[in-house]
Amino acid sequence: MYDQEKIKPYDNCGDKAEQVEKMFDSIAPTYDKLNHQLSWNIDKGWRRKAIKAISPFNPRKILDVATGTGDFAILAAKMLRPDSIVGCDISEGMMDVGRKKVSALSLDSVITFAKEDCMQLTFADNTFDAVTAAFGIRNFPDLDKGLHEMCRVLKQGGHLCIVELTEPVKFPMKQLFGIYSHTVLPLVGRMISKDTSAYGYLTATIEAFPQGERMMDILAKAGFSNSSFRRLTFGICTLYIATK
Repeated sequence: MYDQEKIKPYDNCGDKAEQVEKMFDSIAPTYDKLNHQLSWNIDKGWRRKAIKAISPFNPRKILDVATGTGDFAILAAKMLRPDSIVGCDISEGMMDVGRKKVSALSLDSVITFAKEDCMQLTFADNTFDAVTAAFGIRNFPDLDKGLHEMCRVLKQGGHLCIVELTEPVKFPMKQLFGIYSHTVLPLVGRMISKDTSAYGYLTATIEAFPQGERMMDILAKAGFSNSSFRRLTFGICTLYIATK
């Protein structure tokens, strides 16, 4: 078990997946606003770089895991123009926000949403050309199992693209990020979302999540090859690309 798998949003009792679902349902109405404000809108650039990284492979059928409110799926639809994108998540509250955005942009024919447990995806083996995940796999109850499932539904030769918040490793950004993530982030998160636990949990998962070379080993164990990573914005975010 990895450190972030022990961290739960509300308490140490009960199922982590149920707590994560409850948390995201709670913060869904304010999630997009907070994401952009707390990252100074840099998160939009991170998504764009991730999508550019898989664009040479021209994926036609994409699964966006832990899709949330669909920001990554929407941008992928615009930039890659695939035949279809399925956005899956355990939070109906988050996906309801995503459905409204997709409908407003007339992307319903390309993007669909499905409630899925990422530990047990219902899709058949070798279904998707690309599997993506933006800022979501830190919440997996079992990282190995979740990545194995993502590998299973990916076609042979298909590509995995993960963009995830990470803890900077170099001075002074490591220290500055620590101060920001322990003070500003949870305070503003509580004020806007009204959830007293969600953004403290966010900080804890960032610090506990395996990253860099360690993540390369975990991806290999899950069945991926040719893994690579690139730190973005001084290491606040990391982009991972791998092949099945």
